[in-house]
Amino acid sequence: MRVLIRCSINWERSLRTSVLVGLCLTLAGGGVLGACSSGKDLQTLPTSGVFDYQLGGGYSPVDGRRPNVVVRDVTDSPEPRAYSICYINGFQTQPLKEAEFANELVLTDSSGTPITDPDWPDEQILDPSTESQREGILAVIGPKIDACAAKGFDAVEIDNLDTFTRFGQIDRAGTIALATSYATRAHDAGLAIGQKNTLEFGRIGKDQIGFDFAITESCAVYDECSSYRETYGPHVLQIEYDDELAEAGMTFEDVCSLPSRAPLTILRDHDLVPFGSPSYLYERCSS
Repeated sequence: MRVLIRCSINWERSLRTSVLVGLCLTLAGGGVLGACSSGKDLQTLPTSGVFDYQLGGGYSPVDGRRPNVVVRDVTDSPEPRAYSICYINGFQTQPLKEAEFANELVLTDSSGTPITDPDWPDEQILDPSTESQREGILAVIGPKIDACAAKGFDAVEIDNLDTFTRFGQIDRAGTIALATSYATRAHDAGLAIGQKNTLEFGRIGKDQIGFDFAITESCAVYDECSSYRETYGPHVLQIEYDDELAEAGMTFEDVCSLPSRAPLTILRDHDLVPFGSPSYLYERCSS
């Protein structure tokens, strides 16, 4: 029965997407393609229920705790009957996927060696500084966004938007331009798109780039939650990590009591391992 229901949902979403794409092509002939990015057909992020962040591998509902909102990797599948968000690393390479990008699309040092993220040394940094570089990057990431839609996801999360804040060689304007291209591609595919962290953008993410909601990590630890809420209202997903809370001298109960925290706030282990793993941890604020 669950499979049958999912097929029905996917068929309806595919039909809506097909109608939207057809309308876009018609409008494009009249020179008004921008109307296709209005987001009117997008599924709105729920603001109540159960949220789970499953980037370490999707798993079945635990003890009857079926998620209403779940985030999974682009290589994974959406959760039946949940608002499913597809994770894509859009500003760094994925581990073992460096060959997807030509050398001129990644940030290099003076010797021409690709620069990697110190926290994730198997990920190289994409460089969106020029239009040709952005086109090359989008040629790789765009089909991944389309694949999320084809699988039946409702939205995408594009990670590492904040590379320009951590690597001075990255052009901020180029980052905004590439993010805008991602938002347009997602909307044209019938997907909502979430801003991942990057408080430095203020309202630019929502008003200029076109993000529909935000996903924030550790905003309670860094006292940033209110800023995301001011921009996106209740459409914020919040993840806190046990090790960071302990280091900050906070408990998850402290987080849940904050008036600025998101309606859907959870505590996870930092490696986001699947249920059943020894280090698995999950808690959520009750309301």
